[in-house]
Amino acid sequence: VECSNVDEALAAAGAGADIVLLDNLVPQELHVAAAQVKAIHPGVTVEASGGIVLGTLPQFLGPHIDVVSMGCLTHSAPALDFALRV
Repeated sequence: VECSNVDEALAAAGAGADIVLLDNLVPQELHVAAAQVKAIHPGVTVEASGGIVLGTLPQFLGPHIDVVSMGCLTHSAPALDFALRV
């Protein structure tokens, strides 16, 4: 479940979400929210997402973050044009 704040994340985890995606939080807010989710729901996977690039990646890594999504890896990739003839 995509969440934009800690209250949404706690509600999603409490409702049974297996994965909580914390989207567009600054690193300080992200780590606090992730710690709160893990403290109450230790089995929930916490994913960080939104505006994360290679240069800022270390700021988003932490003991309560299980997964990091980086859209810059795909939305900036050049297209490849190919064909298959059978």
